[in-house]
Amino acid sequence: EGLLHGIAARIIGLGDLESPPEVVEDGETFMDNALKKARTIAKYSGKPALADDSGLAVDALAGRPGVYSARYSGEDATDEKNIDKLLGELGDAEHRSARFVCFLALVTPDGKETVVSGKCEGVILAERRGSGGFGYDPVFYLPEYGKTMAEIPADLKNQISHRARAAEKLVRILKGE
Repeated sequence: EGLLHGIAARIIGLGDLESPPEVVEDGETFMDNALKKARTIAKYSGKPALADDSGLAVDALAGRPGVYSARYSGEDATDEKNIDKLLGELGDAEHRSARFVCFLALVTPDGKETVVSGKCEGVILAERRGSGGFGYDPVFYLPEYGKTMAEIPADLKNQISHRARAAEKLVRILKGE
């Protein structure tokens, strides 16, 4: 919501809807999942719906964890378990480039679809650093800042993150820029 500054619209959260349908994120791509969620909620609510799907793609792991980022370590996944699995799979790999990826899908009840994406490039460290953020932030190193996502201030993260970059594109489209 805070990333959509400059848009004159009232934002209604999913929790504000009465008994919204649960959407199973079973798409093969971030875009598939974002569109599925937005289409389902637009149809259910009769209002434009904005949904995202985001995650981490690591080059040395052929893009994994990808769409499985949140549940990478299995059914009882936690941030800690997901990081442990990621670091275990990477081992002592030399090339550790990665990116956070976000797809935002805006779908209107009449079926108009707008999809944008954003990414944030980095490197996966061999150990955790920092206590801020969530998910893979403690091992996602930003070379240009010399810090992990978990070590940078929240206001900076909200400017450079994959979600911020996707939201910025969407705002420009909605403003007709």
